[in-house]
Order: sequence, then C-alpha cells, then structure tokens
Amino acid sequence: MKRRVTNCSLKAISCCLFLLLAPLHAADWPTFGHDPQRTGYAFEEDAFSVQNVSGLELKWKTQVKNEPKSLTALTAPVVAAGVATLKGVKTLVYVAGSDNHFYALDASDGSVVWSRDFENHVLPKDAGMWLCPNNLNATPTIDRDRNAIYAVSADGRLWGLDLGTGEVKFEPVQFVGAFSKNWSLNLFDGVVYTSISQDCAGARSGIYSMDVRNNRRPVIRDLIVSKRGGAGIWGRGGPVIGKNGRIYAATGDGEFNPATGEYASSVIAATLGQLELVDYYVPTDYRAVTKFDLDMGSAGPVWFAHKDYNLVAFGGKQGVLYLLDADLLGNKDHQTPYYIRQLSNDDRFFAGKGIWGGVSSWRDEDDETWVYVPVWGPVSTKAPAFPVTNGPRPHGCVMAFKVVIDSATKQPTLEPAWISGDFDVPEPVAIAGGVVFAVSTGENTQQTVGAQVLSTGLKLLTDAERGQNTKNAVLYALDAKTGKALYQSGDAMATWVHFSGLAVSGGRIYAVDHDSRVYCFGLKGK
Repeated sequence: MKRRVTNCSLKAISCCLFLLLAPLHAADWPTFGHDPQRTGYAFEEDAFSVQNVSGLELKWKTQVKNEPKSLTALTAPVVAAGVATLKGVKTLVYVAGSDNHFYALDASDGSVVWSRDFENHVLPKDAGMWLCPNNLNATPTIDRDRNAIYAVSADGRLWGLDLGTGEVKFEPVQFVGAFSKNWSLNLFDGVVYTSISQDCAGARSGIYSMDVRNNRRPVIRDLIVSKRGGAGIWGRGGPVIGKNGRIYAATGDGEFNPATGEYASSVIAATLGQLELVDYYVPTDYRAVTKFDLDMGSAGPVWFAHKDYNLVAFGGKQGVLYLLDADLLGNKDHQTPYYIRQLSNDDRFFAGKGIWGGVSSWRDEDDETWVYVPVWGPVSTKAPAFPVTNGPRPHGCVMAFKVVIDSATKQPTLEPAWISGDFDVPEPVAIAGGVVFAVSTGENTQQTVGAQVLSTGLKLLTDAERGQNTKNAVLYALDAKTGKALYQSGDAMATWVHFSGLAVSGGRIYAVDHDSRVYCFGLKGK
C-alpha cells in the first residue's frame, strides 16, 4: 500500500530539493520540456490566455545553415532571457543542428547573434541512416549559474559555450561514445545528464552524467541498463530529474533480469550524482512488450507532485499509459502501478501507433493536476470514455487526464477529461496560461515495407522513403481544460518535423522543421 509522505525529515529534504530545482529566470525555457521534471509547463508565462490565443501569428522564420541527417535536423529550441551579448542585452533562442552546428538567434527578429561549428576528430565506421544517423541529436541545456549552455557534438564530446558570445567556457570532454544516439540533456547541481538508445556505434544503453563544475577534473559516471544490447532510453526528453532526489528513465525492449543488472521494458530510478539504481517498475506483460518491439520508453516520463504524492506518468509504443508512485515504483512487488490503461495500438504495431515523445503535466489555478498524452494512430477500443471530445482523430490526438484520489483505494489515479481533434501526428505539448500548445508533425511514421507488426524478414524504409508522403507541420493552441482548438497555423510551417518539441518564452512559441528552419509565433500587435 502507498505510504504518504509524512516523515518530517523526508519533507525537509523534499523542500530543499524543490528550492534547488525550482528557480528559473523569468521567460527562460532552459531545457527540453521546460524544467528538469519535463512537465512542459511554463508557469512563468502570463502573455497567453484562452481568450487571446486565436490572435497568434507567425512573427518570423529563420533558415539556418545545417544539413539534415536522415530524419533529424534541428534540436528542439531552448531560450534564455536577459543575456548580455556583444549587441546588447537580448533574449536568445538556441538550436543545435544535426550537422554539428550551433546557433543563437535574437528572439525579437530571428537574426543570428552568434554561431559555432563543432569539429569532429573521428569518423563514423558505418554510413548513417534514420535509426543511427551519426549526428548531433541531444537538445542542449542552459546553466544560468555558469552563464553557459551545454551541447553534445556528434563525436560524443560535451561542450560548454558562453550564453552571450558562444565562446568556449567548458573545453570539450569525451562524454558518450562517438556517433551514439543520445537524448536531451538535463542539469542539476553542476551535473549534466543524458541517456543513450539504439546501440548506435556500439554505445550501450543507459544514463550518463558529467560533473561540469571543474573542467580540469570532470567526473563521468554511467548506469548501464543492458549488457547484451537493447533497453534503449530514447524518450525525447532524456532522463527526468524528480524533486525527490532521484533520476528516472523508461527503457526499451531487451533482456530483463535484475540479478544481472539488466532492466529492459521497465522504468528505473537512480540516485542523483552517483547514479546508483534504487528502484524499478516492470509490467506483468514485459515479455510480450519485448517480443513485439513495443518499447515502453518511446514517450519519456514526466515527474510531478499531487497533494502528498510524488508521481511519474509515462507511456510507450504499446499504447499503454501508466501512473506510478515516484517514491516506490510499482510498489513492493515492482509491478503494481496506480493506473494502467490501453489508449491506442490495438494492432500491436511497432511503428506509427502508440504513445510517443513524452507525457506532460500542468497545475491549474484551482490546484488541480492535469496530464497530457500525445497519442499516435486511432484510439483503442479499450480506451476510457472521455466526457469531452473534439471531432474525429484518425491519425492521432492529444488526450488529457486529471489526477484524482480514488474514493475506494484512497490512492492517486487518472480520470479522463478530454480528447482533441486529429493530429498527424502529435509531439509532446507545452502549457502556458491555460493553453496547450502542440505540433502536428506531418511526418511519415512508417518504418518498414509492408507489415508494421514485428516479424522476420522486414525491410526497413530508406531515408528517402521516410521523407516521402509527408505534410507540413502545424502548430495548434488548445484550451487546456476542454481540448477545444483555439488556433492552428495552417501552412505557416513549410515542411514536416521528426522527434522535436516546442519552447514557450516571453509571449512567443518556438518550433523547428526538417529543413532547418526556426519559427516564432506570437500574439498580433505584441
């Protein structure tokens, strides 16, 4: 049974961690999903409301020099306000390019304030393709304490650049394997974290950390979750840092055997700093998840609190949404969630259906907690009934749930709230001012010729084939409490986008596309 957090010492620790993790500069969007918990909630933003977002417009778009690598081009944007530059104090929008480029753009007009190229000192052994594109992949993260932004170049080195000038502040140090597929960086207490998936260039799946407080003696640690390949941690947001002193990740399919230190098809929790595994959750059907390539880690977790509970919500390609106790994953047997429900992918397809990208969370003005889930493909026949629906959704949708306390169990659970109209297909959402911002990517999600159920002899589509049958990406603004569409950007974005995310900062929304363009949307007249 769930124990409530009533111990005074635990409360004191949690409070201290909150104070350490919570401070953000006004208008900053410093990391994927806004904060180390990956909530996607820009609580500082007051420019947007349900009443005014219909007045959004494209403010500018900027084409940067960057050659897309397979499906990927630019990382999701991050933003820092009030940065001292050689051109004055500015709000800067940062994107890293798959071709080893880095750009800082002026948020007011999209002009390039500074840029940097990361040189490679090694060459990839194998030709790149969409599974392993040999590129820069991880969304950077901002360190206000050191006035720096960190990025991992294609050769696996961690760079620390000055926010205002792009000058190197942290000399590049080998962090992860060259040409590995690493995901969005996270930062806490002078330590940068990332995760690895896909076994690209022989890099083993796991969570990796580097202490950046002393460039001369950087301490690098790792928590490897698979000894024989697989178990990739490939949620878009990379590792998630909770306010309870733990770091979380969801893993893909592979071997599961705690006795040998293998944790595929599960959610793991480790200590911050030392990266010592302290807990895990594994579903009762983990063998089927692995058999059908239904990675649980395709939508990275989100950490949030509700009343006296610390919680983690996540989903995967299997189309199942989970709610877990963040302090005791899966309870004492490691297999008992607070909530589990099939939302999509009745066909058990390993591509194009299920839950992808990352789950998000919002606390409204009435202190109610909401969870938002990007779902690909048609809704499952086993999905719960939603009291509010917003039209047909053949390609995908955003689903919203409220966190409530079950009257029978007295434990947290999820209550369906609304389901959006059609998205083709949705990315992780951002929330500000009672508005959910979400992108319909327009990408071609098919991965193989013919069948999408895992079987022998499947032929992977080429990069060129994956780039066909796409549509332009579209930005939507939805009422966070009803899912009603309040705005959509039409053809303002020229092409599709793959595995990306939004940034919301200073009354602006930032997005990217596959052709290496950065877009800025804002309210008319502002």
